Amino acid sequence: MIRFAVEKDIPKIIDLLKQVCLVHHNGRPDIFKVGTKYSAEELKVILKDETRPIFVSVDGNDCVEGYCFCIYQQHLDSGVLTDIKTLYIDDLCVDETLRGKHIGKKLYEYALKFAKETGCYNLTLNVWSCNQSALKFYESLGLAPQKIGMEIILK
Repeated sequence: MIRFAVEKDIPKIIDLLKQVCLVHHNGRPDIFKVGTKYSAEELKVILKDETRPIFVSVDGNDCVEGYCFCIYQQHLDSGVLTDIKTLYIDDLCVDETLRGKHIGKKLYEYALKFAKETGCYNLTLNVWSCNQSALKFYESLGLAPQKIGMEIILK
């Protein structure tokens, strides 16, 4: 089952945030620290923000198996961008012990349906090139590159 996250989910969400951070740290330790993206207090604020829905997949005991953090984005009256409304997936994670059971796909499909139902033009996300498994996962869902970030390291 997929539902909106609630405060009781915060401890498991933090555990999953740590798993994501570790994947990123292992891929790019020059950029990512070991830790978590949000504190419990920050998550409490986000949970109350209607512009930042968080969906969780839960098992039959209502235990969190994975999450999908989303953010509405819209650039009203921009000089160069249209006024389209976007649902941006800020983070999607399935517990490492449960991967391969299509939980991530269900979370993505739920976010996609939610975006359509709330009048979004598109659904977007970013993925780090060092995270090849995530790249393959998103490509398997039909996502295609929208833009590419490039860098040169100045050491």
